[in-house]
Amino acid sequence: MHIDLNCDIGEGFPYDEALMPYMSSANISCGEHAGSAETIHHTISLCKKYGVAIGAHPSFPDPENFGRKEMHIPEDELFDSLANQIVLIRFWCRVEGAVMHHVKPHGALYNMAARDRNISKTIVSVIKEIDSSIILYGLSNSYLISEAEKAGLQTAAEVFADRRYTADGYLVPRTEPDAIIEDENIAIEQALQFVRNRNKKRADTICLHGDNDQALPFAKKIYQTFKANNIAIQTI
Repeated sequence: MHIDLNCDIGEGFPYDEALMPYMSSANISCGEHAGSAETIHHTISLCKKYGVAIGAHPSFPDPENFGRKEMHIPEDELFDSLANQIVLIRFWCRVEGAVMHHVKPHGALYNMAARDRNISKTIVSVIKEIDSSIILYGLSNSYLISEAEKAGLQTAAEVFADRRYTADGYLVPRTEPDAIIEDENIAIEQALQFVRNRNKKRADTICLHGDNDQALPFAKKIYQTFKANNIAIQTI
């Protein structure tokens, strides 16, 4: 049994290198919600050093709200913004002699695309134009997955250990008080159940968030727990 463990990094937090030994895939901020050319280059070099798969983590152009505020922008503007962000990651990959493995939208863009077929189609169109071999990471059982597969892209259905879900399978908005699972044991148990019950909900990759003070201890705990349960952590 195995699972991919991905982490959102390159966002200006101090744990990126310390997290590397515990993850198999990294989603690197592209500069529109956090990060810069310098952090992108540095994070890609870390991924190369630790053998972690490199992904672009594009966002709405919204650094003021860390990309977590819903935005409604014209389709052509969204297409151009996403293309620029993904190409930027690909450029620095080439500088480092690395390969971009996947794309995972960030924050409000991710959540809106999961519910909105048209936004998902735009994301898929960008990826297809840049490189149709890139894998799209998206919320399990959402439009991000179904629209990508219709277009012939490879996908990774994502689940979350530290987030609560609505009855219809979406993530509880962060504006609600119970959106984040803060009890480490509950989060670990949820992650284990996702891996063990893949016949109920597809789970190819589990997300770890790198933007909180508990990121490193949680990464260590989930890594150790999976190892103890004979669940290998490996890239898709």
